[in-house]
Amino acid sequence: MVTVINGDGHLLGRLASLVAQRGLAGEEIAIVNVEKVVISGSKARVLANYRHKRERGASGSHWGPFVPRRPDHLMKRTIRGMLPYKRPRGVEAMKAIKCYVGVPVEFAGKEMEVLEDAHMNRLNNPAFITLGAVSTLLGAKF
Repeated sequence: MVTVINGDGHLLGRLASLVAQRGLAGEEIAIVNVEKVVISGSKARVLANYRHKRERGASGSHWGPFVPRRPDHLMKRTIRGMLPYKRPRGVEAMKAIKCYVGVPVEFAGKEMEVLEDAHMNRLNNPAFITLGAVSTLLGAKF
């Protein structure tokens, strides 16, 4: 059975770490509304960080690593960073985790879980930007 998590208003790093732990435990997870996931910090600082990672030769190398543009791929990449993705256990966890922009038809009527440990109401600073806005400013068309 697939657990559906609504990403609306969740913090990127906290959501990714909780999903990675549950994926390692063998749970199948689908994250919907990924474009509404929040990254804390000022818009300028967050965008500067992601733009720096997108540019070729930013860190003295023309070969990467690069970050993706689309919000669902950014979420998946963040989760991957919290998993041992080169080991069989991590590979299985990555296969069990799916990320979607919006709500697909197959999950439209299902009960969606909200993780209180990862919700943005924990923020002390009101400065944040959504993953969809970051992706749009990086040039994504989703």
